[in-house]
Amino acid sequence: MKDKVILLVEDNDKDVALTLRALRKNNIANEVVVARDGVEAIDYLFGSGEADGGNRSTLPQVVLLDLKLPRVDGLEVLRRIRAAERTKLLPVVILTSSNEERDLMEGYSLGANSYVRKPVDFTQFIDAVKQLGLYWLVLNEIPPGH
Repeated sequence: MKDKVILLVEDNDKDVALTLRALRKNNIANEVVVARDGVEAIDYLFGSGEADGGNRSTLPQVVLLDLKLPRVDGLEVLRRIRAAERTKLLPVVILTSSNEERDLMEGYSLGANSYVRKPVDFTQFIDAVKQLGLYWLVLNEIPPGH
């Protein structure tokens, strides 16, 4: 489904592979665009670069955002998403291994819709991705025009 794209912002190859595998295992067939750092995520969302040359008229259904990213960190990506009229209502789920309370507090302060700590156990991770997919891609209703 072209209109139900997931933007996965993750620099760790193992976590990217794990997330893609968990999505497939849960029969979530949405297109997943992977941004390997904050700059690629910003380029994809705002079309300010040549990240993948895709159509920017349709925003992703949800952004799965890691915090510890090279070049521009996840909190700055979130700050920019919320600052722009076009993306301020875009659902953003922070998906991180960070256990730092300040990351949790700042993420919500900047407008994250959800904060999920990555489970270390693969079975738990598959279940977490299933729940994320069910909620954000099936149950959640987005504002018209997004």
